[in-house]
Amino acid sequence: MVNVALFVRMEAKPGKEKEVEDFLRGGLPIVQQEPATIAWFGLRIGPSTFGIFDAFPDDAGRQAHLSGQVAAALFAKAPELFSQAPVIEKIDVLASKLPQ
Repeated sequence: MVNVALFVRMEAKPGKEKEVEDFLRGGLPIVQQEPATIAWFGLRIGPSTFGIFDAFPDDAGRQAHLSGQVAAALFAKAPELFSQAPVIEKIDVLASKLPQ
């Protein structure tokens, strides 16, 4: 069951949009190895605005993800790719529908 989530909003520096897309696509194999990451989405919200939405069964899973490889890579690449630091919001999930 999904109880908590994260939403990360990122604004690409001009000319870095393709690199952000590639970064997000490259994160998928890493999060597939995280058993507590129930759902993970790399998003393009607008021409230069991107996001990540991911969901977890509990706060321990969310914290494990925040301490994992994708989060480390995100913050390592942030000065190069983004016009400002990514904004991470912790979310409580009230209802969800996922594939069985």
